[in-house]
Amino acid sequence: MSWTDERVELLKKMWGEGQSASQIAKELGGVTRNAVIGKVHRLGLSNRAGSGGSATTAKADAKPKAAPKAKAEPRPQPKTEPAVKPVTAPETKTAVPARKQIIPAGQPLPPQPSANEISPEALAKVNEVEKKAKKISLMELTERTCKWPVGDPATDNFWFCGLPVQQGKPYCEAHVGVAFQPMSSRRDRRR
Repeated sequence: MSWTDERVELLKKMWGEGQSASQIAKELGGVTRNAVIGKVHRLGLSNRAGSGGSATTAKADAKPKAAPKAKAEPRPQPKTEPAVKPVTAPETKTAVPARKQIIPAGQPLPPQPSANEISPEALAKVNEVEKKAKKISLMELTERTCKWPVGDPATDNFWFCGLPVQQGKPYCEAHVGVAFQPMSSRRDRRR
């Protein structure tokens, strides 16, 4: 398919009327939407509502050049809306889940998951292990130390377990028992 003068004129007309590239391609036949878009760009017809070329500039380019006018009129700039519209808060306040709230430093943390979500055996083991924990800081952590955080990070009473890790895990044996629970036992507790 070649771009004959007739097809180019039909393209310009339809583009100026606000037809989409798909509609123009369908009307012309034998041409794809992308071919229409490419031709529109080469003719300088792109960006109907934005900056850049327009149908009026393409028409001026198609006609023989006349002597320049003494004073050029400024082109009206299209009104553009911001790309991101501000989101208004709903009238009624709904509770945000604790894990999605941002809590300022120095503020107490929201209640953590209740003890009934963790097996009593695992809790007892964790309590015993935390008594023996090395209580190390972030800078003292290595690949061989348990990275289980204890306490509120916004306070001075915050530390990591620091006991030797279980093979292939980031935590010691007791904390692995809490962190990596089988799916079936988690499902059972929810019921």
